[in-house]
Order: sequence, then C-alpha cells, then structure tokens
Amino acid sequence: QVQLVESGGGLVQAGGSLRLSCAASGGTFSSYAMGWFLQVPGKERKFVGAISRNGVRTYCADSVKGRFTISRDNAKNTVYLQMNSLKPEDAAVYYCAARGPPNSGYGYYVSARDYNYWGQGTQVTVSS
Repeated sequence: QVQLVESGGGLVQAGGSLRLSCAASGGTFSSYAMGWFLQVPGKERKFVGAISRNGVRTYCADSVKGRFTISRDNAKNTVYLQMNSLKPEDAAVYYCAARGPPNSGYGYYVSARDYNYWGQGTQVTVSS
C-alpha cells in the first residue's frame, strides 16, 4: 500500500508560480498511475492533471492547460505539478492520488473514482 505526502503549497501572488511535489512510499512507484486534484470548501474534488505509470502520457484539465504541467521522476518516487501564471481561482487544497496495480494500466485517469490512494493535501492560496 502506497503512502502519499504532498508539499510545495503556499501563498503566491496572481501571475506567480508554484511547484507541488508528492512523495510516495510503501509501494513500487512505477506501478502507479498518478493524478492531481483540487478541492475548495463545499465543492467536489476536481481533476487537474494525470500521468501514466511511465510518464509518457499526461493530460491536464482545460482550465489549466498551458499553465500547469504534470511530471514524475520514478527514480525519486515523486510526482510534480508545476503551476505557472496562477490565478485567484486556482486557490484550493491540492491532492495527489495514486491508482495501483493490477489496474494502473498504461494510461492516465481523470476521475477521482479511478484512484484508490490519496495524500493529505497541500493548500495553495493565490492573492490578487
């Protein structure tokens, strides 16, 4: 069973950048498809980006395309979310998620229901 710990959140001005990291332990990281989601109070968790086990396939939500990039380093057991040109509406708690074997496949997954492991989240605040 994999454990996920996010870091890198904080307060940034609109137009600024942050890089979130999610460190995994307790499993074979390269066996897990990974994703990032955000959540604001009172709303459902929302898809941000996803990446396949080997990092070849990635996908980001339309709302962040061209601004956010998801990547992973399997040697470091870490997945990243590079966030540029941040907007006040990007403010949320960001969660890292993992989909483990035997169903992790070679693709990416965009629904929260597709993931079976979650981190505790990291807060991103964007000031206008």
